[in-house]
Amino acid sequence: MATYAIGDVQGCADELHALLEAFAFDPAADRLWFVGDLVNRGPKSLEVLRHVRDLGERAVVVLGNHDLHLVCLHAGLAKARADDTLEEVLAAPDVDELVDWLRTRKMMHGEAGHALVHAGLLPQWDARRALALAHEVERALRAPDHREFLAHMYGSKPDAWDEGLRGWDRLRVIVNAMTRMRFCTREGVMEFRSKGETPPKGYFPWFDVRAPGGRTVFVCGHWSSLGLKLAPALLALDTGCVWGGSLSAIRLEDRALFQVPCAGYQQPVRD
Repeated sequence: MATYAIGDVQGCADELHALLEAFAFDPAADRLWFVGDLVNRGPKSLEVLRHVRDLGERAVVVLGNHDLHLVCLHAGLAKARADDTLEEVLAAPDVDELVDWLRTRKMMHGEAGHALVHAGLLPQWDARRALALAHEVERALRAPDHREFLAHMYGSKPDAWDEGLRGWDRLRVIVNAMTRMRFCTREGVMEFRSKGETPPKGYFPWFDVRAPGGRTVFVCGHWSSLGLKLAPALLALDTGCVWGGSLSAIRLEDRALFQVPCAGYQQPVRD
């Protein structure tokens, strides 16, 4: 039995199937952790959604920004973007079931010393605190009135955490940190415009401002321009499949790395 963490798939179904073959995935014994952004920008988001959903408990999925975009599109609370490739999903006969399944995935997953999250965590949050905050958003997404939350989810303010935050502002900060953040200050003020490797003045990669010496290994994606970054406390796995890079997986038990090349379906700018 092994657990494989997989980087941003973004609708690249052919590459996902090739990657599963590369490490001889055994659906009867192995588990897959997906870092979020199952959909969008690639050509086969519908196939990816159906395949991962059908894995049942063998697949752990955390939500990424593109996944939430699909949920909001389906709810009529977001506008399609020029580079979206979600038309097939939205027109599918089982779209309601697929989006309901996606909407009820986790914001963050913690297990065996690892923390799985799409983008990052603010420096004020240790893994236990972040999991509790993730549950707050998960409850809002799974509630009967979840459309009200979705209607207030977008926006870049507040841009920092405060324990006194309440309501939509509180949930928005959690969502932005876990699905959008790349850079923040040492005090945890987030910056959302920059997508390259070089931070704006006064900002740092989110993982560089966390207190050293923690035992949690963070597993994330979202940052294709950063690429593969493996460190004692970090496994960053977005290797830009949709941009013509590769789709990557790492076996958590021994850090064995598996990669397959990708055709490339989009041109920069990346996200």
